[in-house]
Amino acid sequence: MKKKPPKDTDISKHGWARVYALVKEIPRGRVITYGDLAKRLRLPGGARTAGRAMAACPSGHGIPWQRVVGGKGRLLIREPVAALQRRLLESEGVRFAGSRVDFERHAWRGKNLGARRRSRPGA
Repeated sequence: MKKKPPKDTDISKHGWARVYALVKEIPRGRVITYGDLAKRLRLPGGARTAGRAMAACPSGHGIPWQRVVGGKGRLLIREPVAALQRRLLESEGVRFAGSRVDFERHAWRGKNLGARRRSRPGA
């Protein structure tokens, strides 16, 4: 039997305040994966822990939960919330390739990392 996420709204209760703080930094039109979120914060349990934190994301705190997606841009939330997530992302200018976010175009690398630059031979 699956455990349900806590329903309280104290964002620091489970130590997830730093998860939510990082998610608040994601600019409009950008997304991050649960795995990348977990790596960035060194969360024990990785992407699953990030998923649990996002599942317990309280409303009314300005946390853009829709900007966190599965690997390769998949929307992992069940319907009808997945449709809401897609609409919210599209309203921010995020494009989809089929049922996935165009991850190459919309991946957020962090404010200090910027877009990863590839060096070209001879450049």
